[in-house]
Amino acid sequence: MSATNFSNGPFNISSVSLSALRAFEAAARHLSFTRAGLELSVTQAAISHQVKALEERLGLELFRRTPRGLVLTDEGRALMVPVGDTFERLSRALGQFEGGRLKEVLTVGAVGTFAVGWLLERLPDFQARHPAIDLRLLTNNNKVDLAGESLDYAIKFGDGAWHGIHAEKIMAAPCSAVCSPQTARRLRAPQDLSNLPLLRSYRASDWPNWLDKAGVPGIAARGPLFDSSWIMVQAALRGEGVALVPVAMFRRELDSGLLVQPFEVEADLGSYWLTRLMSRPPSAAMTLFRDWLLTAP
Repeated sequence: MSATNFSNGPFNISSVSLSALRAFEAAARHLSFTRAGLELSVTQAAISHQVKALEERLGLELFRRTPRGLVLTDEGRALMVPVGDTFERLSRALGQFEGGRLKEVLTVGAVGTFAVGWLLERLPDFQARHPAIDLRLLTNNNKVDLAGESLDYAIKFGDGAWHGIHAEKIMAAPCSAVCSPQTARRLRAPQDLSNLPLLRSYRASDWPNWLDKAGVPGIAARGPLFDSSWIMVQAALRGEGVALVPVAMFRRELDSGLLVQPFEVEADLGSYWLTRLMSRPPSAAMTLFRDWLLTAP
């Protein structure tokens, strides 16, 4: 197809069928007219017809038909980004009106360990108290971009000192060594840790600080590196070493006996904080979430 000549003026978006754009977006995600038709409850032929009409209107090919199936052209890939983003934003906006009333969207990022170890079991209480708030929870490994990810809040682990960030302390989270019961049988005193892999987080100072408090500063932490305490504990449960984690986040595993805290030594390596951009004034939903979070049992 030859490119359309737009020299007579800007392209008129009103001349493009919304159903054609929807068909293109679904086909581009699935790289299949058949699967796109199943998603949109229309026939494969209808999807093909809509895409062909869009291609003719634009004057270019959006897909290449190959023996292996559909492949997006460069033009198709370029169009997919804004079209996909627009439908996603429209879906989120329409979702605010479910049940015949406006729901305020609240997007919260949380370090995965806090989400699994504390927040998830309490969220039904928040949702029951505030049904008009559409809470979106995104997990991360404590490295988060509040502005870039369009987050209202981020729950982070650390010292609370982040540039341009307003932080309120949720709770202290002292860390201690934990392991499987089988591994614990090999530990009579902290110096015995020198004979075992010490599972590490990306915070290089954690083990040295704990070992110094335990009175064995000469032990070098040698073991696999993890970006999630929750994943690190899964390795410890499998007998792959000793993990250093916020024990309050693993009470279920400790109370059940699946996980053992062989030594009482605990080190204050950071706390959990509720953070937001200083430039972001709290919305009504943010205030309700903040008040609930800081008082939840």
